[in-house]
Amino acid sequence: MNIVLKKTVVLLCILAIVTGIWLLSRTVKIIAVHQYSSTSDVIVQNFPLTDKGKINWWLKNADMLKKKYHIPNPAPYGAFSITFWDFDDGYKEEGKYDRLCFNDMQTKKNCIDKNAVFAVHNTSEGEIVFLTYDGVYKQKGGEITPLRD
Repeated sequence: MNIVLKKTVVLLCILAIVTGIWLLSRTVKIIAVHQYSSTSDVIVQNFPLTDKGKINWWLKNADMLKKKYHIPNPAPYGAFSITFWDFDDGYKEEGKYDRLCFNDMQTKKNCIDKNAVFAVHNTSEGEIVFLTYDGVYKQKGGEITPLRD
């Protein structure tokens, strides 16, 4: 292998590592919270990419979400559901696409593209269930385990 090719490979590896570190260390930004009864939709930017990162973010920020945004907001019988949506290109008009629209916004641009990045809900058995792109996990008694099909 000649020296130019070696330098190019090393440079690409360094660039990939720096990009990976940057992607994994971005701060999550909460754009808005829309609530309907015991269901909450949280609009976010820079959400963690990995299942572990998403669950850890929830565990570290659950108290802040409760204090600042009053979520989860359980129904009288205890159930709740929270979905985190990628803000991506911002709010849009409803248009012809299948978008998620928020009636609590009095503007034409009150919809987002449906790109759920994470969801949390509870079960009647007292378990917390985490839904990610790659899997489903449950938390019971402080232990988090993947659910098998």
